[in-house]
Amino acid sequence: MTSATEPTTRYRMRVDRVKHIVMEHTKLNDAKALALAVHMVHELDTVPERMR
Repeated sequence: MTSATEPTTRYRMRVDRVKHIVMEHTKLNDAKALALAVHMVHELDTVPERMR
């Protein structure tokens, strides 16, 4: 028996971590928390390295 699973990337792990934190501290549903997490991770990735 084989299962078709999506490989977990480091990006996906970061998004999932942020989504989990957002859901712990807000009343957003899963889809809205995921959308916010994707946006937050994208914005953090655009911060220049010297400013992090």
